[in-house]
Amino acid sequence: MTTVALLIIGATVGVTTVLFGFGGGFVTVPVITIVDASFGGDAIRIATATSALVMLVNAAVATASTNRRVLAGLGGRAGLFGLLALGGAAGAWAGRLAPDSLITWGFVAYVAATVLDLVVRPGFVRTPRASTLGGTGTDGMSTWTGIPIGTVAAFLGVGGSVMTVPLLRRAGSTMSDAAALANPLTLAIVVPALVVSLSERSVATPAPGLVGSVDVGAAAALLAASIPVVVVLRRRPPRIPDRLHAMVYIALLVAAGGVVATVH
Repeated sequence: MTTVALLIIGATVGVTTVLFGFGGGFVTVPVITIVDASFGGDAIRIATATSALVMLVNAAVATASTNRRVLAGLGGRAGLFGLLALGGAAGAWAGRLAPDSLITWGFVAYVAATVLDLVVRPGFVRTPRASTLGGTGTDGMSTWTGIPIGTVAAFLGVGGSVMTVPLLRRAGSTMSDAAALANPLTLAIVVPALVVSLSERSVATPAPGLVGSVDVGAAAALLAASIPVVVVLRRRPPRIPDRLHAMVYIALLVAAGGVVATVH
């Protein structure tokens, strides 16, 4: 895959970060799996590690650019952040030990289960009655959910938004507010996950361009295009009908799962 292609995909990652809270996981994992397919079974490990770096930077930029009113919904949730970080570290370590097929098909299975849940169970596609942000914020998320969310997200390299956005959505948040809050929650997961990924080499043979398990070159290309897009869209967010916004979110999950399944 050429640098130009990675830049184009990076711009797409920027859009998904702002509009859907995907700090890059559901886009980056399939892309890096293709880029580093020559590593065989190690490709999925490199993809999840590289995804953590891309998500960290994009989520940090998006959070810094988010309206303070929206971020106020995170007030008093230090316990949730702490457990998300704990789960993120545990999931990253587990990912170093697990068979590559478990991570790959776990990713695909998780996406499929999530899509089924979002389509069948009410409360996601339908327009919520009112946004809870500014009042209850993340009250729809139990503090103890931080451990399973962080563990699964780091293990599969998906960031966490695919869990947090539906929870916030069903608590009454609009898609735009749920996606905005997903970015700082993602930060709590990917920081420890990235530390693990950078400290341990997961490929059998050292290769140029890899730091730990991270493909630095691919990550740099993706971030070079995604960061400006995140900044621009945060300052001038597009107006998307809430129901359509939710439906596109589901469509992106389907596409991501399909790519990973096909490449494997």
